[in-house]
Amino acid sequence: MGETAFHDRVQELLADYPDTRSAVLPALQLAQEEHGGWLPEAAFRDVADALDVTPAYCLSIASFYDMLRLEPLGRHVIEVCTNVSCAVRGAQQVVDAFERTLDVAAGETSTDGAFTLRTVECLGGCGWATIVAIDNRHRLQVQARDVPGIVEELRRDEP
Repeated sequence: MGETAFHDRVQELLADYPDTRSAVLPALQLAQEEHGGWLPEAAFRDVADALDVTPAYCLSIASFYDMLRLEPLGRHVIEVCTNVSCAVRGAQQVVDAFERTLDVAAGETSTDGAFTLRTVECLGGCGWATIVAIDNRHRLQVQARDVPGIVEELRRDEP
């Protein structure tokens, strides 16, 4: 989508908000969609120009919200719930197993761009802990011993 089309879509969003600053979050979400799932520097300028705010203000909003990405994501996003229910059922061991198997730390993307590993506060499946979301699809009762098989399955699906 071109810069003019993006500006027009943001102006449509603006009609639903009483104040320009109220539209920054939905405009950033739109920009993230337009930029392939993350917010490069150009996205902050585009949103700022469309809403007559500063790019720094847009960045301050984006850096607060976990759903807005400041770096590119891997082709597969693996999110491990670390909230209380999952923690009690071995979430940290699951995170450790993914880190070892993928050779990345939580919060990082593998060097080949295939995997981003994240920890999240809650995936809403406390009765089926540990919950792991892979590309927004939930896996229930994941244990550390399951991780190598999960990664192998994902690697088979890689182009």
